[in-house]
Amino acid sequence: MIDGFVALYIFMLAAFTGHEIIARVPVILHTPLMSGSNFVHGIVLVGAMIALGHASTPFEIGLGFVAVLLGAGNAAGGYVVTERMLEMFKPSAGKPGDKA
Repeated sequence: MIDGFVALYIFMLAAFTGHEIIARVPVILHTPLMSGSNFVHGIVLVGAMIALGHASTPFEIGLGFVAVLLGAGNAAGGYVVTERMLEMFKPSAGKPGDKA
């Protein structure tokens, strides 16, 4: 039982630390950080697929399937958000009132 409390403590500490670090990041650095986090999401997805491959009980298989599903959605959504953010930095062409 003590291992569960240690894991919960580590999770809470990581969540708090991550929030504090991300809250202090300048806006201009959010796009490169999103690319880096998409890389991490891809690794999480591979880990979930490996865990699903080693699952033996129906509960493990169901949990692994949900993990793969959520990991894939998270990785794909991260790439969509990054693409939209990068579109904001592209110069707009042909807007009325723009000087050439």
